[in-house]
Amino acid sequence: MTLRAANPPLAIAFMMTATAFIAATMVMAKSLGTDTLGPPLHPLQISHGRFLFAFIAIATAAAVLRPRIAEPNLKLHFGRTLFGWGGVTFMFSAVAFIPLSDATAISFLNPVFGMLLAIPLLGERVGPWRWGAAGTALIGALILLRPGPESFQLAGLLALGAAFLMGMELIFIKKLANREPGFQILLINNAIGLCIATLAVLPVWTPPTGAQWGALAALGVLMATAQACFVNAMARADASFITPFSYVTLIFAGLYDLLLFDVWPDWISILGALIILSGASLLAWRERRVRFLR
Repeated sequence: MTLRAANPPLAIAFMMTATAFIAATMVMAKSLGTDTLGPPLHPLQISHGRFLFAFIAIATAAAVLRPRIAEPNLKLHFGRTLFGWGGVTFMFSAVAFIPLSDATAISFLNPVFGMLLAIPLLGERVGPWRWGAAGTALIGALILLRPGPESFQLAGLLALGAAFLMGMELIFIKKLANREPGFQILLINNAIGLCIATLAVLPVWTPPTGAQWGALAALGVLMATAQACFVNAMARADASFITPFSYVTLIFAGLYDLLLFDVWPDWISILGALIILSGASLLAWRERRVRFLR
């Protein structure tokens, strides 16, 4: 894979574009999981549409660009995709019941779970700064879950489960990093994801309305474009530098929620989101410092 020259401003532009598209996929998932565009679709059908149309978009690009395909590690790809598919499906379930901003904020726990899982699975050591960042982010998640008999958000547990599964996905991404070209990873990820999603959706598939077909197509294309932007951002700047900009997804999610669903964030949502972002930002800062000191 040809290494690209470092270009932080362009990396930020790619990451900001990716965040806008990722938040837009949540909007599509929320519309499909509620009665906005017709009878609500099952989350398994929504995730199937995401992989179907994302694969079509990426496969079309592959047919035009004809990239060189190196020998892939299919075991790592399958593990990464299985947990990624599960995380996406859980997230699409959550956004049908809770505000986009809350689900998005909870999803930012995935690097925290990735850090915790790296201890037994990758043998990594975690110091007090990392434990402090993880604890801070988890406190924010507990606030967003609104622990109480009248305010507890059960659907928030779906978002929490999504963050855990995506944390597992990060373990496989770490193992794949620097082994294969980014485009190849995207192509194989979406091909395997489509196979998994197709098998899973068969028992619950129902014919979508015309509007739902359009939303499913938009969901897949938006996700494929977001992934491409993310890969390009990571190729042009250090991960520790560019990753914090992904938190802008929360701003876009809140904005879309307000404009499209007239959902205003309450003080609990704002407080929980700020605490999660503080913990995630501290973790990103610490990772960058550790790499710099090495």
